[in-house]
Amino acid sequence: MKPRNIQDLLTHVRQPGTLSAALTGVIGSGLAAGRRPLIRQLSEARFQKLMNEFFPGCELTNGEGNPGLRPTGSDEFDDLVTLLLDHRAEPSEALAWLAFAMATAAMGENHLWQDMGLESRNLLSALIGEHFPQLHALNSANMKWKKFFYRQLCERAGVPICKAPHCRECCDYAACFGPES
Repeated sequence: MKPRNIQDLLTHVRQPGTLSAALTGVIGSGLAAGRRPLIRQLSEARFQKLMNEFFPGCELTNGEGNPGLRPTGSDEFDDLVTLLLDHRAEPSEALAWLAFAMATAAMGENHLWQDMGLESRNLLSALIGEHFPQLHALNSANMKWKKFFYRQLCERAGVPICKAPHCRECCDYAACFGPES
């Protein structure tokens, strides 16, 4: 079966859970937007392993490396994948797929949970807590996840990003820590 949307993918999910929900959301969001590759920088062979593991019976290609498809991109993509891979709970292939999927979604324009096709920020936080527990623990102030990831990237690069010595004094505090809609 060739899936066209998230609902089609859901009919083939082998193991329900936060990891499956995240992969379903990212792939489904890519399908809905007509974006290829569905998961950036994931080779077709690795994508097919992912599909076989999580969505057996689905016939879908990632589209990585196809010159006829619209590219997605950001200079921070590789750095974000590295950050996620460095903090995964275990060095499994499934969590590597998740790292690439999350980085792909992070290149979107909405909140990360929305770009991942998840129902809520709480579900994203649970996913990160389960599969990237060190990163979850570092976000003790509950900063919005995309902003938190980019802050981590800036800290790794030694680039000062704060407008004030402490977040609570910053004029952008509400944008980083306020409610998400």
